[in-house]
Amino acid sequence: MAVSPGNEAHLHGFSTELIGPDGRQRQRYLHTSPEFACKKLLAAGETRIFDFARVFRNRERTHLHHPEFTMLEWYRVGAPYEMLMADCAALMRLAAEETGATAFRFRERRCDPQAVPERLSVAEAFRRHAGVDLLATLDASGGADAVGLKAQAEAAGVKTAADDTWSDMFSRILAEKVEPHLGEGRATILCEYPTHEAALARACAHDARVAERFEFYACGVELANAFGELTDATEQRARFEAEMAEKARVYGERYPIDEDFLDALAEMPETSGAALGFERLVMLATGASRIDQVIWTPVAE
Repeated sequence: MAVSPGNEAHLHGFSTELIGPDGRQRQRYLHTSPEFACKKLLAAGETRIFDFARVFRNRERTHLHHPEFTMLEWYRVGAPYEMLMADCAALMRLAAEETGATAFRFRERRCDPQAVPERLSVAEAFRRHAGVDLLATLDASGGADAVGLKAQAEAAGVKTAADDTWSDMFSRILAEKVEPHLGEGRATILCEYPTHEAALARACAHDARVAERFEFYACGVELANAFGELTDATEQRARFEAEMAEKARVYGERYPIDEDFLDALAEMPETSGAALGFERLVMLATGASRIDQVIWTPVAE
């Protein structure tokens, strides 16, 4: 249980009441990730840690999403986030070796788990698969041109709505035009996400419009999400507040900010961290078509 399940606008937790021996009630949340707890340990002096955790996310139920699932999350102090790219590729190879799979398959897509992954920036992926110049809609001060992205999205055949934000359209283009092409033939490391879409990652040294975030894809399925971790507590608070304002606008609710986490962040050394959806990796390694098939006790619909 946690004070906050996370402060990303579209991440939803399960709430509960913690009742003390004196009868006092405190609202708590089942964690959506062990991230906040892990970073507190890093601030206390740990340097290489992992957690193999059951995590809980509300409003999520598809062939690839389940309300309760297993997350492998790990951190390396002082390591560049490129080291985590190698970790993800090694885990994919290990899963193939343990199951005897010579290829990962999902729906109509196939991926060689032994092949060296392709590294592709988000900006290049948007150009290649959607004909969208994403960086032209961003500026170094953090501004985003929603009108410009709307015009490009519609030209690419992506439907938009009058109240769409820049982030709404970014997510729709990614899901409809880009993701289906990722991890085909070999895994894809989709890196350098716009800072707008990387609330917990530090900005890239070469371009403040993008951040040290990557996602690891195989057969069009996102397996892992990783960051060069943001350690500026003031900037992190500002990002959390912006995310919660967006959550309130869209869903009419917001989550508290874990003040202990922000205090710890100010003490945390330079770190890279990754989170991998274990059941998704098992799905691809065993040929399952739905995540429910590889969860021992799936939640009833």
